[in-house]
Amino acid sequence: MYNQFKSVSISYRTAPLDIRERIALNEEEAKALMLRIKDFFDISDVLVVSTCNRTEIYYTSPKDINEELLSLLLIEKGLTPELYASYFDHYITADSSVRHLFEVATGLHSQVVGDMQIPNQIKHAYQWSADLSLAGPFLHRLMHTIFFANKRVAQETSFRDGAASVSYAAVELLDTLTVDPKILVVGVGEIGTDVCRNLAQKINADITVVNRTRSKAENIALLGNFRVANFEEIEAELSRADVIISSIVLDQPFFTKTMVENLGGLTYKYFIDLSVPRSVDPVIEQVAGMVLYNIDTIRERANEALGRRMESVASVRNIIDESVVEFNDWSKEMIVSPTIHKLKNALEQIRLEEMARFTKILTEEESAKVDKITSSMMQKIIKLPILQLKAACKRGEAETLIDVLNDLFNLEKKEEETGH
Repeated sequence: MYNQFKSVSISYRTAPLDIRERIALNEEEAKALMLRIKDFFDISDVLVVSTCNRTEIYYTSPKDINEELLSLLLIEKGLTPELYASYFDHYITADSSVRHLFEVATGLHSQVVGDMQIPNQIKHAYQWSADLSLAGPFLHRLMHTIFFANKRVAQETSFRDGAASVSYAAVELLDTLTVDPKILVVGVGEIGTDVCRNLAQKINADITVVNRTRSKAENIALLGNFRVANFEEIEAELSRADVIISSIVLDQPFFTKTMVENLGGLTYKYFIDLSVPRSVDPVIEQVAGMVLYNIDTIRERANEALGRRMESVASVRNIIDESVVEFNDWSKEMIVSPTIHKLKNALEQIRLEEMARFTKILTEEESAKVDKITSSMMQKIIKLPILQLKAACKRGEAETLIDVLNDLFNLEKKEEETGH
């Protein structure tokens, strides 16, 4: 099973944003694709991961069907496979696929190293797979090993510390400004969209999105429970908001001193300007109650966090190495599980047959004692062969020992006789 795990992937490393957007899957589409894969191919352990930065299919199959899965994905999205196939990476060995999934799930392959959203996105994908009965023992064990590795990364390293992207650092800053603020996001270009994705993690937050093209704001609002307002209503929304996050692109500041003075009365507002050129005039801080954070301030916070994360990369890789070894050992042991099961059944059958010969002349109490003694003996007898089998797995010599045990105990015949 382990040697049959494979994957195909498109990510920000291989394709620009406009290509990734066409291929990205929402939850409904991801589930539909998994069901299609189940119907069309004789494969198991299907996992489909799709975020703004990557779309990947993991699966277990004796055959390499990456090309077929890639074509199915693209056709489902209404795209021509020949035009997009070159953007995909192929992982056709289990070692490369397993390690790739570990590195993606821990954030090593994220645009923002150590991205804290990716573990949750992987968990959602795994839940979809489990809900559709497309996760077998192999995938269950792999995912839980990955989740435990992620827990170790969080506890033992600084890889999750701080906000390492400008958009996330801006959202993290909110928690230090005021309690339960009304937030106004102005502009939903690439950075504004990232801000909204991060804001979507804030449950029950009061968030309003404004963009010159309202339809774009409405699409972004679907990320969370966001309000949408018309751009023409910006002054009313400015008056209502406690925090304004601006990422609109203009040649000169949009938010001016005059605009905030027109709000009237003493009011407190925090402006976070993520635009280059700046969209908030620095002189607004001359107005009482107005506080401004520009992109340099935010980027400095992000760079400090990124530095701490980069220093932890080696430690994260060590945790992944240890986890992969542990998972590989378990996977190899899975090879001998059927033989262990057959051996236990064969010895138990011998014990029961011998018990049946003598228990007729024993009292119920004596039979119980003999049953307990012989059962204990069988456990001790079988312990060494099982340990030897598991050790042989790690040495890559399991097949030889399996053959020896099959011959010694005639396990295949015993299995047929007992019907197990």
